[in-house]
Amino acid sequence: MNVAVEHIATDQPPDDAKARDLDYGWQSGNHVELLENGEAYFPKVFEAMRAAQREILLETFILFEDKVGFELKGILIEAAQRGVKVVASLDGFGCGELSAAFLRELAQAGVAVQMFDPASKVLGIRTNWFRRLHRKIVVVDAAVAFIGGINFSADHLGDFGPEAKQDYAVQIVGPAVADLHHFALAQSGRQVRARRGWRRRPQRPGLSATSNEDGLVRLIYRDNVQHRDDIEEAYIDALSKARTRAVIANAYFFPGYRLLREIRNAARRGVQVQLIMQGQPDVLLAKLAARMLYDYLLKDGVVIHEYCQRPLHGKVALVDDDWSTVGSSNLDPLSLALNLEANVLIRDRAFNQQLYASLEALARDHCQTMPEKRKPRLWLWRLTVGFLVFHVMRHFPALTGWLPAHKPRLKPIESPAHDV
Repeated sequence: MNVAVEHIATDQPPDDAKARDLDYGWQSGNHVELLENGEAYFPKVFEAMRAAQREILLETFILFEDKVGFELKGILIEAAQRGVKVVASLDGFGCGELSAAFLRELAQAGVAVQMFDPASKVLGIRTNWFRRLHRKIVVVDAAVAFIGGINFSADHLGDFGPEAKQDYAVQIVGPAVADLHHFALAQSGRQVRARRGWRRRPQRPGLSATSNEDGLVRLIYRDNVQHRDDIEEAYIDALSKARTRAVIANAYFFPGYRLLREIRNAARRGVQVQLIMQGQPDVLLAKLAARMLYDYLLKDGVVIHEYCQRPLHGKVALVDDDWSTVGSSNLDPLSLALNLEANVLIRDRAFNQQLYASLEALARDHCQTMPEKRKPRLWLWRLTVGFLVFHVMRHFPALTGWLPAHKPRLKPIESPAHDV
């Protein structure tokens, strides 16, 4: 029996979505819950999926065949068999090791499986390294949504061992779920109805909400068409307005000069700026790249912590007492210039305080603080090298978009097996 697995290889939105240029404003009246690590995330998202009555939309960078992946598969199959529409959008690189049997079981049960940019290995080496579907979004019945940095893999659980990842996501209930639902539906290539309230893209997508109320949420995302810099601009905008404190916890930290300058300028104004970086990285290059920037930031008063208990995988930040962001985007060239990413901006004092307490405990109990080193020649040299490396990393991989494997195409494929 043939198995239908849709293969999507495009970093452009569907035609109907592109025509409207998906742009989401601030939504009020939301309840946002912080979910730290798989211990908090998986029970919540699996409970919501088990209770689904109409629809489950899922996007993930990584899905492994481990205890988490098998539990997810069982839940999706059971949901599809009871008549729930289930769409699972997977990345061809992050999910490239999934077996044909695993995908066949999903498809045969009625799950619409989509693979973004699949590619067979060449001489045992993957070729689809760049422009990844890096988002992690789940929307159930258009009533509850989850977004963050947590993949569906057992390495987000503490019992995985020393390599278990430290990470964050949020559960959202309220009007903002409609935006996440609309976005996930449009990005999956499904038909979506025009929604009221579409507005032209603002000049600065990270601009603060006009209201001072709590429970405000805004979806922002990065693609390779109309929204290339939205997430980066949101960080820059928030930092430029910071008054008292800013905390950034990011696994892969190698931003461009504009963002680095806003971090430094905030510290110069007297803002208490803390960065939480990887001290025990899963990718050694990430730690080495981040350290190239330390001297530039330390000399102006930025406090840098390295988390040493296990690999840091989080992508969160907060500014002052009410602005926060949680999502899939790292602050490196891959996330800021190539990958498809999504974050939410949150204006809520209680959530901000909850995230701050969690990050403060992390920095206090499980991090080492980097000492300030006043070596002007050293930091200037590192910054110069870092600037060159950043722009090489940022622009050179984009040339891969010219290759045939990255020409936009949306093509359903019928095959008895799946090999990516």
